[in-house]
Amino acid sequence: MPSWMDRLDSSKQFGYFAEHNKIRLKSDGMADLKKELTTFDGIALLIGITIGSGIFSTPALIAGYFGSYSQIITTWLIVSAFVMVGGMIYAELGTRIPTTGGEYSYIRKAFGPFAGFMFGWAQLIIIRTSPGAGLAIIAADYIAYFIPLPGFWHTAVALSVIALLGTFNYVGIKWSALFQRVTTVIKISGLILFVVLFLFLLGGTPSNLGSVVTTTNGAGFFANLIPALILIIFTHTGFDRVGYVAGEMKDPRKIIPRSMFVGLSLIIVTYVSSVTIYHYVLGMEGMRATVTPAADVAFMMIGTYGAAAVALLAIISAVSSTNGTILASSRVYYAMAKDGIFFKSFEHVHERFRTPTRAIIAHCLWASVILLARGTFENIAAGMVFAILIFYTMTTLAFFKFRKEKTGEDEGKVFKIPFFPYLPALYLVGVVGLLVARIIFEFKESLIDISFVLTGLPVSYFWLRRKKQK
Repeated sequence: MPSWMDRLDSSKQFGYFAEHNKIRLKSDGMADLKKELTTFDGIALLIGITIGSGIFSTPALIAGYFGSYSQIITTWLIVSAFVMVGGMIYAELGTRIPTTGGEYSYIRKAFGPFAGFMFGWAQLIIIRTSPGAGLAIIAADYIAYFIPLPGFWHTAVALSVIALLGTFNYVGIKWSALFQRVTTVIKISGLILFVVLFLFLLGGTPSNLGSVVTTTNGAGFFANLIPALILIIFTHTGFDRVGYVAGEMKDPRKIIPRSMFVGLSLIIVTYVSSVTIYHYVLGMEGMRATVTPAADVAFMMIGTYGAAAVALLAIISAVSSTNGTILASSRVYYAMAKDGIFFKSFEHVHERFRTPTRAIIAHCLWASVILLARGTFENIAAGMVFAILIFYTMTTLAFFKFRKEKTGEDEGKVFKIPFFPYLPALYLVGVVGLLVARIIFEFKESLIDISFVLTGLPVSYFWLRRKKQK
């Protein structure tokens, strides 16, 4: 019987380890991702990513672009309806192509490796790393409610949040998924408790829902509407990432549609209720005068301890969303590496932890760079949404292509969006319309954001040419 040290030195070291730790091997001897995620995990991932700190901060910013609560809630409901349609489109795509990589897999299959590469590059360079940076800043803001964080220390804490969550994801999907479950339960339970408690307490409080003011920006209705829409969309982003981990789901054809419907329904009800409570208590002027509307409402209704509890909930929401983004997005880089059009090292699966550890490290490092380079939450959020709208457009076009070709229908049951083609066509028109409007009304900012995406052009030439020569 060879000793433990002999086994470590043996050329069959990894095979021994795999046998005794039940690691599935691919034909090339590398470890494959483990299928452990359930419907609960899918819902937790969707809610965990989507409900970051947006609902705790963006409503106050949005109030500056409108004159009344009725305008705000109407806009919010319209965006929510579009998001639900988008969720159904992604549910159908996820059941037609139930593989790890999500949008990357759909875009690559529909339009080829160049389009797939550009999407994956944008994920790393701006789309998925930006939320981690922005939410880490907000987490540090709320941590400062308890502990003063002047200057350097605020940035250090934000970077530490990214590093800590990267470590969770590094050591195994079991731990990162468990963290996602726990924080999501705390987050959604806390928000539901917030909504129910304050709806009950509002009975004896005068309503400020009818307050009317002038907009803080006199640039005109559409010039105000575009940045407001961007902020509302940012608050809803996350539903699209459930399909990223389809390869690690036990039954993605069932889990993805269920996760979309349940998760998005809970999010929309929670958001609309929260925004209504904020405006009921604070009114338009009060909303504009704060950056922490939820904590202000809690302080006014139940005092200092209530405000502290809401601040803690905002921290949990931010770290939960950041964790979910790292969990999902690193799988895109992994899928690209498997296809031979990205850094080969990103295909590496850790022999013990069974996670794409090098992809996780790259994601966290670049999120830290964005945090240091772009600085403010608003700049980071707006850039991310503009870039993601480009690929929402491509993904929807891929959806129409797959529906026409009946992709995946011979491999099992496929969820189909109702009222085809009208609902997805309306969604596509809305996404393209917002892209064009943002370019018109915020040309300089749009140019900067698209420059991030276009940095992938010379890189794509290198990788695709290299693959073609093999």
